[in-house]
Amino acid sequence: MLRNLFLALLFVLLAGTSGWLFFYLAAPPTNQTGHSVLESDQNYRIVSFDLPEEIYFADERIPVELFMTRESLERELIVNTYWHSSTLLLLKRANRWLPVIEPILAQYSIPDDFKYLSMIESGLTNVQSPAGAVGFWQFLKGTAKDYDLEISNDVDMRYHVELATAAACRYLLKSYENYGKWTLVAASYNAGKRRIDNFLQDQKADSYFDLLMAEETERYLFRMLALKMIMENPEQYGFFPQVEKLYPPLSFELVTIDKSINSWADYAHDHQISYKLLKYFNPWLRSDQLRVKKGQIYTIKMPLHPFNITHYELEQRYLKQ
Repeated sequence: MLRNLFLALLFVLLAGTSGWLFFYLAAPPTNQTGHSVLESDQNYRIVSFDLPEEIYFADERIPVELFMTRESLERELIVNTYWHSSTLLLLKRANRWLPVIEPILAQYSIPDDFKYLSMIESGLTNVQSPAGAVGFWQFLKGTAKDYDLEISNDVDMRYHVELATAAACRYLLKSYENYGKWTLVAASYNAGKRRIDNFLQDQKADSYFDLLMAEETERYLFRMLALKMIMENPEQYGFFPQVEKLYPPLSFELVTIDKSINSWADYAHDHQISYKLLKYFNPWLRSDQLRVKKGQIYTIKMPLHPFNITHYELEQRYLKQ
């Protein structure tokens, strides 16, 4: 009898102890104020954002009252807001490259919102895709040649930001003649005109927002809209890109080349800049030489201070201090 009573008391004691121990282990740690560390010391919050009741792309109203439209926009807004590194770098690069792109869009009467197309295509960098699309505007070789971008062993004008932007404008204008809606123009830039034509015909639709397309194309416009919202009001989405830390526009002078260059390394050395810097300012120069035919003229950018200072020169200045 006493043995059974002892065992019962021991069971109660162990149960109470294990329950207290479980509560202690399960409860989040607290700081000196007694608040949960996870609750009070976290210096950011993961939240959803209120979407505007009215939003436009190239003066075309986006039907955010449709649940599919709202959820598509919200998806891209969340992705680009919380993809901190990529979006912050875009904010920094935009300070350098949008002053180059915006005037060209205006020259061709392309809506300013299409600058966000170059952002989602390339991140404002001269990248090459696995499919062979190149540059800020991601031209394939055949399309580039259709729009007068020269491609040879020595040069590839898809890497020339100004010329590629002008070619993209001509492409966009031709698409607008066909569709009459800038949203469909944007879709055609991603999927191709033939595919968009087929979608419109097969689905008996006339709006981007009614088309069932490949996921990449369906997300395309909303990615542009999300970046537009963030770029126009970065602090609302948690980005504080200090002005002094943005990438400055490039400073250069234009130099005409009407004769062949046998060695760009020699040319750079003769002009007291590095070969690497010459290629950074002129990424469309794709080899170490330039063969110029009779009557041909090329224009290169030669960096000006402070961009023309080489690492070696900086090192020598430091050693003299």
